[in-house]
Amino acid sequence: MFTIEHDFDATVITLIDELPETELGSRPLNEDVVIHSFEDRVVVEQFDPDTGELAQIVLTIEQLEELRAALNLPEGNYRLQRG
Repeated sequence: MFTIEHDFDATVITLIDELPETELGSRPLNEDVVIHSFEDRVVVEQFDPDTGELAQIVLTIEQLEELRAALNLPEGNYRLQRG
């Protein structure tokens, strides 16, 4: 399940870990992943229950485009052609 909200300067997507009723208890649920999408960057956040801290990863829009492409490519080295 996920939610999408539009704030003043960002779009916020929250990914909620869930299991079908038939699989409840088969594994522990992960903390929600919150993605803040700004004009020039994307921030991915997830609470770490082991440390009690919020973990953050900041990606440029270009890095996000490369990640999107990488998810659909086989092993290897690549460079995206821009513009």
